[in-house]
Amino acid sequence: MELTVLSAMAGWDFDHAAEQMREWDLSWVDLWGEIYGEPIDALGQATAERGAATLEAANLKAHCLASRIFDDTVEIGEDAFREKHLAALDRALASARILQPKYVRLIAGKFSAVAPGGSNVGVLKRDFPWVAAVYREAVDRILDAGFLPTIENEADSCFLATPQEFLEFFDWLAAPIPRIGTWDIQNAWKMGSFPTVEGYESMRDILGYVHTKGGQAERGGSDLKWNVGLADASWPVAQIIQAVVDDAISPVICLNPSHGAPKPGYDYGLSPLDPADYPNMVPMTKRDLDYLRSTVRGIN
Repeated sequence: MELTVLSAMAGWDFDHAAEQMREWDLSWVDLWGEIYGEPIDALGQATAERGAATLEAANLKAHCLASRIFDDTVEIGEDAFREKHLAALDRALASARILQPKYVRLIAGKFSAVAPGGSNVGVLKRDFPWVAAVYREAVDRILDAGFLPTIENEADSCFLATPQEFLEFFDWLAAPIPRIGTWDIQNAWKMGSFPTVEGYESMRDILGYVHTKGGQAERGGSDLKWNVGLADASWPVAQIIQAVVDDAISPVICLNPSHGAPKPGYDYGLSPLDPADYPNMVPMTKRDLDYLRSTVRGIN
């Protein structure tokens, strides 16, 4: 089992980030955010070629092109949702043909209609029945281009959060290949679904990729409050990630930066010279990589 990180977690300059990832003994990278000033899912040909050359020089491989496709509210309607995001997918696939990732990511979209305790997917089926067909078309386009699709849950107003919603959605989608779900563990928690081993076990047959990050609740609480590393997280990191590794459902596990507010007095490893507008994620990323490698059996 191997680890990867989002490219910007190793530095905002892509050349330096590639060097840093090799220092961390990583083989894979999730391409995220921007490369050389251009968004990852709208790279020009020259920029994509430059990025591919940088990866090759650092002996790195692209694991996922982490696009923002479908990161939008379904309430804009089928025509607008389809036109906007399928056009963006075509641009992302043009970049993918150069960068050659294993996966191209789609985002599980947003809507505001669900009451606490309700089923997001149940509301989707009732009020937005076209959603499955649009996602299925995107999945087919990615497969036709020679890549694997993956659909990830997001952290705000997302229609995927609970294990039951994952199961309902991927059953409804009826994709032509199995295991195209990405479970971002902390995103689900931020949406109100606290991570458990039992929840993971109920979803493992639909998952092909897992994202992990820390996060901490207030003492005595269960809601995500603080941005902290994996070693200090409130959810059962070691137990869940060990189960993922033992089941071999996600041959590469991706480390993400934590949501939550900065915790007063917490050591983020930062220098006073680090700019506030481009946070330096390198110290916390290194700390989390070391934690996973030292705590979870079977991680390289």
